[in-house]
Amino acid sequence: MFRFSIKYLLLILLVPYQLCLSGTPNAPFLPGENLEYSLKWGFLPVGFATMEVGPRKQGGEEPWEVRFSVRTNSFADNFYKVRTHITSWVDMNFTRSLKYQKSQQEGKTNKEIIVDFNYEKEKVIFSENNQLPRTLTLTQSVYDPLSIAFAFRFIPSNQQQKKTLPVCDGKKFLDIRLNVGEKVKIEVPYGTFWANEVVPDMKNLSGVFKKSPRGVLKIWYSADQQRIPIKISSEVIVGSFTAQLVRAKGLKMN
Repeated sequence: MFRFSIKYLLLILLVPYQLCLSGTPNAPFLPGENLEYSLKWGFLPVGFATMEVGPRKQGGEEPWEVRFSVRTNSFADNFYKVRTHITSWVDMNFTRSLKYQKSQQEGKTNKEIIVDFNYEKEKVIFSENNQLPRTLTLTQSVYDPLSIAFAFRFIPSNQQQKKTLPVCDGKKFLDIRLNVGEKVKIEVPYGTFWANEVVPDMKNLSGVFKKSPRGVLKIWYSADQQRIPIKISSEVIVGSFTAQLVRAKGLKMN
């Protein structure tokens, strides 16, 4: 059960996003931002995760580069070793994904995945290891599973909002409905914050969540202009996972 928990923790960290953004002059994050999280399975510490924004020239027209990595600690390595790194490239206005690359090492699974979003040819091209590429028809702007976590930070987190938004991982398109709940005070190792609770609709999620009708996934974003992911919590069939912010560097000053 532990290996399934680690696998779907990636989905927990990378769920919410916004479809339409109008530009980035007031982006809630800056190049060089680095967020570090501690991961627990129940009460057991099992690893660490990092979300970061790559370097970028101020006012430049080059794409944004955002990264995510997760690794288990020495204890969890004995059960299910994880060393996964993901990079996403998003257009200069942060309105759509351009490329998604994932190096996945989880247990006995080793995959190298590349997804190219070609809007001119209206194609999504999915490549995995040395297999023949697969394509999907692309008719709208979409985000990949990583960029959505950063794109969500652009929109005000007003309570009682509900949005249905599309995402593409290269193999399928998925609509996820997001529900913004109450503002609450959250305490994590990095500090205490007022944060908005965001709950994705579980009916459109697959894998472990699909098998657990009572499964709950919650993400708390700081209730300020930066909207930093402060805490992530899941209660699913395989147990309970939490990710809490422990360190942050390169934050934009309010």
